Amino acid sequence: MKVDWTTLIGLIAAICTTASFLPQVVKTLRSKRTTDISLSMYGILATGLFLWLVYGLILRDVPLILANGVSFGLAMCVVFLKLRHG
Repeated sequence: MKVDWTTLIGLIAAICTTASFLPQVVKTLRSKRTTDISLSMYGILATGLFLWLVYGLILRDVPLILANGVSFGLAMCVVFLKLRHG
């Protein structure tokens, strides 16, 4: 089986950037404290992630779709928790 190095690099990058959201989501779920989280920053970030997801879908690029789909979901989780817990 031949390895497509471009896709492999994209998948590794996707895992790293998506995993970077997990500590914030877990911390916020546990503490229910969101006072230091910027709603506008996460709103803009979620918008950008959604647009990257659409771009990946148009290109049918698996790393873009996976990374931005999961990252968008995690960013929206933080937005939801910020709106719920202030």
